[in-house]
Amino acid sequence: MRRYFGTDGIRGRVGEGIVTPDFVLKLGWAAGRVLGNGGGGKILIGKDTRISGYMFESALEAGLVAAGVDIRLLGPMTTPAVAYLTRTFRADAGIVITASHNPYQDNGIKFFSAEGDKLPDTVEAAIEAELEQPLRTVDSSDLGKVVRVGDAGGRYIEFCKGTIPSSINFRGLKIVVDCANGATYNTAPHVFEELGASVVRLGVEPNGFNINRDVGSTQPEALREAVLREGADLGIAFDGDGDRVLMVDSRGELVDGDQLLYIIAKSRLAASAMRGEVVGTLMSNLGLEHALARLGTGFVRTKVGDRYIMEALKQADGILGGEPSGHIICRDRTSTGDGIVAALQVLAALNRLECSLDGLCAEVERYPQVLINVRLDRRRELDELPGVREAVAEAERELDGSGRVLLRMSGTEPLVRVMVEGTDEGQVRRVCERLADVVREQIAV
Repeated sequence: MRRYFGTDGIRGRVGEGIVTPDFVLKLGWAAGRVLGNGGGGKILIGKDTRISGYMFESALEAGLVAAGVDIRLLGPMTTPAVAYLTRTFRADAGIVITASHNPYQDNGIKFFSAEGDKLPDTVEAAIEAELEQPLRTVDSSDLGKVVRVGDAGGRYIEFCKGTIPSSINFRGLKIVVDCANGATYNTAPHVFEELGASVVRLGVEPNGFNINRDVGSTQPEALREAVLREGADLGIAFDGDGDRVLMVDSRGELVDGDQLLYIIAKSRLAASAMRGEVVGTLMSNLGLEHALARLGTGFVRTKVGDRYIMEALKQADGILGGEPSGHIICRDRTSTGDGIVAALQVLAALNRLECSLDGLCAEVERYPQVLINVRLDRRRELDELPGVREAVAEAERELDGSGRVLLRMSGTEPLVRVMVEGTDEGQVRRVCERLADVVREQIAV
């Protein structure tokens, strides 16, 4: 059992629990000891646009230097950009200061290996073991040095553009690009403009406090309004650290990660470039599974979380997986979920298949699905709540094989996610609301 790491690094409210400067300093030292190649190693640090990023960047810097590790500071940079740059700089590890889609009051730390992958459990456990040891600074002659990388954004922009064929351009396409006032604000618009698109920018004025606020993939209403107002062909929305993407078609209809995953899969199959089964999660809509079956390709589900998708892809040598939230992994292009890269694959697919976004989305007949988040005051194991187990069994009896029920703890927030899916929207909503009420009652006991 890991004490500090969750499903996607370390995350929480700034100034509370372990998300404090003193802990992050010690975390930097412990990570430097484990990841820094025994001293003299090199680690990259990027961050999103939260006001607390300055504080935690300094704390990490001090801890890593104390462990004898050299640092390359990237400044505001997306999570997938840090993964890519870690590989190209031949660094020993990459670190991102971000709380992804959470509000600015939260922050966290994500790690990447030298290969640009999420750290395995064994390495996270080793870092946690070092955290229990007293901090000892290396000799002054062995202290790490810090260098700021000036061209990190340009390097990443060129990488993103290179993930689609040079024969494809987006001239004549009008796109609204919503950067959530987050880490994509200084890269994403340039990528699409340099590929020929006319770009309307949204959420590109971060001030430290407005990340994910009323914009981005978690709040897509502003994007929908902008697409209709501007008469755009489509809209693209990223989350705060740029590892998720959702879209809006020309009619203002939201396009989620399941539909985007289908479009990329169809394009790969048409180009005879598909390998392995598509990987989704327990939250993936049944409509995606059925649509992929009609294309003649398999579909497997994992637990929720991109690390589990990546594990399944590696195990089967697959290349494509994702979540409804828009966290999409194109393993034939990069080593982690990347919102900009995924968006480019979708636009390239529209070009290659000569079809509109709404036309391809129509091929995925989505089952009604209702998700209700029940907030907790403290983490509880659902197995501890017998009333919840009984309510789930009752819900499944009522659906009578025509749908699914899923309850799970969020890996990044103090929430229980209650999801019900089926063929009858009214029934699905009633069952989900009743089940969420039972969860609330049981938690209050």
